[in-house]
Amino acid sequence: MKAILIVLDSVGIGAAPDAAEYGDAGANTLAHLAEAVGGIHLPALQRLGLGNIPALMPAGSPIRGVPAAEQPLAGYGAMQEVSQGKDTTTGHWEIAGLELARGFHLFPKGPPSFPPELVAAFEARTGRRLIGNQAASGTAIIQELGERQMREGAWIVYTSADSVFQIAAHEEIIPLGELYRACEIARALCDPYQVGRVIARPFVGRPGAFQRTENRRDYSYPLPEPTVLDHLKAAGVPVTGVGKIEDIFVHRGLTQSFHTNSTSASQQQILELTQGGTNGLIFANLIDFDMLYGHRRDAKGYAAALEQTDRFFGDLLAVLRSTDWLIVTADHGNDPTFHGTDHTREYVPLLAYQPGSPGHSLGIRHGFYDVAQSLATIFGLPPMSRGKAFVEREV
Repeated sequence: MKAILIVLDSVGIGAAPDAAEYGDAGANTLAHLAEAVGGIHLPALQRLGLGNIPALMPAGSPIRGVPAAEQPLAGYGAMQEVSQGKDTTTGHWEIAGLELARGFHLFPKGPPSFPPELVAAFEARTGRRLIGNQAASGTAIIQELGERQMREGAWIVYTSADSVFQIAAHEEIIPLGELYRACEIARALCDPYQVGRVIARPFVGRPGAFQRTENRRDYSYPLPEPTVLDHLKAAGVPVTGVGKIEDIFVHRGLTQSFHTNSTSASQQQILELTQGGTNGLIFANLIDFDMLYGHRRDAKGYAAALEQTDRFFGDLLAVLRSTDWLIVTADHGNDPTFHGTDHTREYVPLLAYQPGSPGHSLGIRHGFYDVAQSLATIFGLPPMSRGKAFVEREV
């Protein structure tokens, strides 16, 4: 038996009740991008019940092109985040059973964004200067400072509206190994500030045509307590991470991991694991929606990526066994039609499918950690300390 948990990175489904506190009132990733492109075609997700979710929500907006299914195949609902924040780490950790009552530290927009003592320590321990030191779009700042970075051999370091310390460097000027070591140094230096992630952002190319590569790596803040992944592993249940899951969970709670840097590579890995008979939990993040389209406010690209992923779900549904579970959700929003270039505080969709079991409403869930509680139920573990299961089956 297996459970496949897939996080569609940034695929929100409507502003959360506290969205205004984050400057995100009115955001709705799915509905707005579908409207922007004149409708979106997601037949597999539509059959599961994606189009049924908006009717459950206060002021829910229909997803153009994805109507409600008369007999949805999956349990369908929406989840409201409890933790403070709207970033990848916070969302994934809550999905895995945690709650961050105090959000990660946010650096000011700047310049400068980073405390002088942090800058001095980072420069001293890495042996290179730091340039940037402000909140910025990653693609924009490498175009602005990339030539200088190549000339001086410095680090481009920047932040955003999330709790991040991002380090960009040209791969021909600073080798990847040195960049990753610098991220490890920065991770230790950022821990006292409770920074969510340190991110390696390597790029290539020439002035005017720089491009980020797929060699990104994320270095997360240490987990404050065990997650459902730890509990599953301790109980002898195999736990397989796909995508950047190993980075988000600091390599904890996993029995094997397949690090991928694109949605297509993650999808291929999921299919290979499923067809190859891997059991236990397969936990994957599909990153491109957020990284390539949400932050760049590219509704057309976002819609095309969702339609490609829907075809992947069609392939995946065809190879699931009657004892398998598929759970699909997201970690936050990133409305490509919204102002700015940052994440948006939104409800996230929830689809829970087991072949042959009837679909039904799962309602609005208070806390992403209902997923962790449900995984504990599926695999016969003792209850988690937070959340209510949306499944009844016990092993």
